[in-house]
Amino acid sequence: MALALGTLQSVLEPALPLLQGELGVSPAEGALIGNTLLVTGAVVAPVAGKLGDRYGGKRVLILLMAVVSAGGLLAALAPILPVLLLGQVLQGVMVGALPLSFILVRRHLPAAGSQVAIGVVMALFTGGGMVGTSFAGPISEGLSWHWMFALPTIVIVAATLVLTRQMPHDPPSRSDDGIDWPGVLLLSGTLLVFMVGLVKVTGSGLPPLAVVALVLLVAALATAWVAVERRTASPMVDLRMLAKPAMWHACVLTLVTAAGFGMVVFLLPQLFALPAEGYGFGASTTDIGLFLLPGALAGSLSDSVGGVAARRFGARAVVATGAVVTAATMFALVWLHSAPWQLVLAKVLVGFAAAVASTALLSSAATAVATKDTGIATSLLVVTRVIGVAVGAQIGGAILDAGADAKTGLPAESAFVTGFAVAGLVAALSLLVVRVTKKGAQV
Repeated sequence: MALALGTLQSVLEPALPLLQGELGVSPAEGALIGNTLLVTGAVVAPVAGKLGDRYGGKRVLILLMAVVSAGGLLAALAPILPVLLLGQVLQGVMVGALPLSFILVRRHLPAAGSQVAIGVVMALFTGGGMVGTSFAGPISEGLSWHWMFALPTIVIVAATLVLTRQMPHDPPSRSDDGIDWPGVLLLSGTLLVFMVGLVKVTGSGLPPLAVVALVLLVAALATAWVAVERRTASPMVDLRMLAKPAMWHACVLTLVTAAGFGMVVFLLPQLFALPAEGYGFGASTTDIGLFLLPGALAGSLSDSVGGVAARRFGARAVVATGAVVTAATMFALVWLHSAPWQLVLAKVLVGFAAAVASTALLSSAATAVATKDTGIATSLLVVTRVIGVAVGAQIGGAILDAGADAKTGLPAESAFVTGFAVAGLVAALSLLVVRVTKKGAQV
């Protein structure tokens, strides 16, 4: 299941330049296609985690997969951009499958084995990304881009049927308290307004007064959510759990790490696809997929060891190491981006570092809370990662739009240099966050 979901999520990465050309959209608008999925994921993940804790991970997971399958089918049949975006919205529900998988891991395995098992789940999800990256080009060029969504959807439907028959049921948590629906709606509203606002601000732009109004609206919704959670007998998110150093440190580190990774994921395919007459490489969708494949493989392998590394060295040490690797790689790209192998190597290094860090933070947070809170704790980290990747991608798109040549409409080389430098600074920022949170924990 994780393999099929990862495949469906990743097919857009190498094919995004192709879709931008066929649909006639700018890089920032192209980032919106992928981020539409992330918007839904950010809203659904915490709700899915809470419902999984309450009603059982398997039961909720099957329902989510039905929605994902419908979204994949809609995207596969989409005749125009709005229909494709709607399909992406429904597919975004897949983000909620990760915390549900972690619930099943915690309930069927001892705590010591959970960290390793979470790493395996993440590795399969990332491995699906490797599969999607590989076949997106040949499928879109040999058939059409519609089949990029159709084939993984067929696999998801089959995997769901197998899961329904083979996966043992996990007992729901016994509680007389109802679901905190006001908290669910307020948190979902906060995330939705934030993500949509982010897309608008970094895409087509908004007037200053509209930006101020958007910030105030997000702040008001977040404040209302905190007030509701503090007064509710059975809150959706126990703020005392969120206040634990292990949780909020993990959230901050995940956000910064994912933002840098999101920029890399967006910028590299764009540079590969630019015409070879200039500073680009004129790569086709198939070529881009092949260039990105080693990075996907590195991410898959690193996911499988992330939990082990966290248990052996501690999450902070893993994140700090990943930040050093990412920052050094991105700063090197500022000067070295004239050959495909340089970009391929950069994707391998950054993919490995980001995946190890994310899995280490997830596994350490999952085992730092009570078993009954595994779903909501991991879903909060998944949401944080989704927001970070979306922020990074949109910033990358905005930088390329701002640096576009007035005559050709294509991004200038200086725009990519700026993007690589900003990604390196974001990665370096995570080192500062590691240091600050470590001092806070010691105090």
